[in-house]
Amino acid sequence: MQNYDPMVELMAGQRLMLGFDGTFLNRELKFIIREIKAGGIILFKPNIESREQLIRLCSDAQTFAADCGQPPLFVAVDQEGGVVARLKHPFTEFAGNPHIHTKADARHFAEITADELASAGINMNMAPVVDVAPEGVDSIMKNRVFKGDAAIVSELGSCVIKSLQDKKIMAVAKHFPGIGRTIKDSHFFLPKLNTDLETLRAADMRPFEAARDTDVTGIMLSHISYPQLDDIWQASLSPYIAGDLLRGELGYEGLVLTDDLDMKAIKHDMKTCVRQIMASGIDLALICHKGPNIRVAWEEIMRLLSGNPQLFELGKESMDRILRTKKRYLSG
Repeated sequence: MQNYDPMVELMAGQRLMLGFDGTFLNRELKFIIREIKAGGIILFKPNIESREQLIRLCSDAQTFAADCGQPPLFVAVDQEGGVVARLKHPFTEFAGNPHIHTKADARHFAEITADELASAGINMNMAPVVDVAPEGVDSIMKNRVFKGDAAIVSELGSCVIKSLQDKKIMAVAKHFPGIGRTIKDSHFFLPKLNTDLETLRAADMRPFEAARDTDVTGIMLSHISYPQLDDIWQASLSPYIAGDLLRGELGYEGLVLTDDLDMKAIKHDMKTCVRQIMASGIDLALICHKGPNIRVAWEEIMRLLSGNPQLFELGKESMDRILRTKKRYLSG
């Protein structure tokens, strides 16, 4: 591997949120912290055996990052409730967004979840889902969304965000610019949503505007293709959707994340994905499974940062957002 400036290595690693195998601070996890200098890790059910084990895992990972002279880690989990909840008993198990009908319901879910995540050492929840599923559409998201129109989703989603973040758990609203109209699962396919921008603005994007106004820490891009918005790149790789639409039109200044780049909806090799992510000003790339893609992504980010002054400037902006967020939520 080419030798890069240590700052470039850190800038590249901080752009990655990575999954790993195991339930303790093993060789693989040490590698992605010490060598890759990952900005964060994401936990799944195989990483979690018990509350005590989870506390030890998160604590040991943070201690190791500090010992390596690196910023604290984002430690993330998908704890939406219902069908997507990585933490099971003895953690509180909620029925999920379709069963949240009032702001009191939303606060109840978010406050208990925040307390339990914080007690385990988790600091970021990849929630809430703020997609809008219109009536009459057999939405792939029907079991994960708040029931109702854009106004209801905006109100309940914003309440979850505020309640999580008031307790120092970073919230991530997903999946911009909205996948509630889709009927195929991007874990297995590349769905195409041939909806015009005005329709998306009128409904699907409104909860993300509300999330922005609630100062949501992160917004996750969908892996869906929106040919009327970008006829080449799906949302998670689109300079128009991530840059012009989310950053520009919505004026969102927080963290922008991809969904998992290991999902079947991604038809491109990792180097192509990284080039698009960098060009789009996306802050965090999620690679949720062990494999060569992690090193490939890290090395490609370093190569692009070192060889392209414009991408280096965009990289500094992302690094500033990441470190500013970590200082706000993870210091002290």
